[in-house]
Amino acid sequence: MALPRPVEPELMTIGIDEVVVTAESPPDVVLTTRLGDHEVVTTGPHHVARVTGLDPDTEYPLEVVGIDPHPYLPSTVHTLARPAGRLLTTIATANDVHFGETRCGATGDPAQDAKGPIFSVAPGEPPYPAVMNAAVIGEIRELGPDAVVVKGDLTAAGTADEYAEFLAAYGSLGAVMQHVRGNHDAMVDPTMAIEDAPYVIELDGVRLAVLDTVIPGTDSGRLPADTRGWLDDMAGDATGPVLAFGHHPSFDVEHGIRTSRPYFGIQPDDSDALVDVFARHDNLVGYFAGHTHRNRVRRFERARGVPFAEIGCTKDYPGVWAEYRVYEGGYTQVVHRVAAPDAFSWAEHTRGMYEGSYRDYALGPLEHRCFTQRF
Repeated sequence: MALPRPVEPELMTIGIDEVVVTAESPPDVVLTTRLGDHEVVTTGPHHVARVTGLDPDTEYPLEVVGIDPHPYLPSTVHTLARPAGRLLTTIATANDVHFGETRCGATGDPAQDAKGPIFSVAPGEPPYPAVMNAAVIGEIRELGPDAVVVKGDLTAAGTADEYAEFLAAYGSLGAVMQHVRGNHDAMVDPTMAIEDAPYVIELDGVRLAVLDTVIPGTDSGRLPADTRGWLDDMAGDATGPVLAFGHHPSFDVEHGIRTSRPYFGIQPDDSDALVDVFARHDNLVGYFAGHTHRNRVRRFERARGVPFAEIGCTKDYPGVWAEYRVYEGGYTQVVHRVAAPDAFSWAEHTRGMYEGSYRDYALGPLEHRCFTQRF
C-alpha cells in the first residue's frame, strides 16, 4: 500500500554487531527493514527495527521497503570495527535531563519563542522529563554498565526539589551512578551538584575524569587552571587510558572564529589549554560533553584526532543516551534512542522545535553518534 506521509525512517544507531532504524507512522502502517539477509517487520505507530547478530566492520545493504533512501536513511551501512583485545568496561552516560522543566523549546529569547513551537504536556499527563528519564534509566539498567555518568543539566532551574527528583530517579541505578552539574544546576545554589569535581572513577582498564565546567549564573563554560593542572597530573600518573567527561563542550580551537562575546561552551583560551593537556598525554583518549542538545564530534590535529564529543539530550528529540565499551585496544561510542512508547512519542512530538530545524540540528551525522576509537 502507499505509505502515508510523512513516514521518514532514520538510521539511528550502529554498533559492532547491531543496527537500529527508527520511525513514527500511523498505527496501521507496517514497515519492513532489510539489512543484508536480515529482515525485521514493525507495526506503527512506533518503529524500532533492531537488527542484531551482525559482523563487525562490515558493509550491509539497507532498505526500508517503500521508502526511498535519504540523508538519514542511506542505502548501505557499515558496522563499527571492534577494537582489539578483550572487553574491559562498559560505561553509560546521559545529559541534559532537565527535571522540573515544563516548556520544551523555550529559549528565553522573546522573538525566537514567538516563532516556536514550544511544547508542553496536557494537564494530568506525567511531566515529560520524568517520562524520558524513566525510559533511559530502564535501558541503562538493562545494559548493566560498570559506571553511569550523568553530565549536567540535571535540573531545569537549579532548585533543591528538582535536584532531589533527579537523585531519586537516577539514584535507583545504585552505586555505579555518578554525576556532575551543568549550568542549569547553578542558577540558585552555586555549589549544588558539583560533587567535589574534578574526581576520578576507577574502572577495569580505564580511568574516568569527571570535570566541572560551570560558571555559575551563566550558560558559558570554563576549565580553570587548577582543574587543568589536576587533569594534567592525573593523566601523567595513570598507567592506562583516560576518558574525560564534563557538561560544556570545547571551542573549535583549530577552526572557530573568536569574538569578544562569551562562548556557549568552554571559553576559547580554556579550550586551547584543555587541548594542550590532551596533546601532552597519549592516554587522554576522549572528552565527552552535553549542553548543546546535539550529537557532534570535533577532532583536533594537535590532540592526535581523539574525539571531543557532544551527546544529544535525554529530555526531547531524539531522546538519547550513550554507551561506551572499552577494550584493550580502544573503545566504541554508541548513541541509543529510547524505545519506550511514551518516551518515543514525546521525542517525535518535539522534533519540530525551532521552526522545524531541530531534527537536522540535534540528530547530527551518524559518524558523530557512533564510532570506534583505537588506542
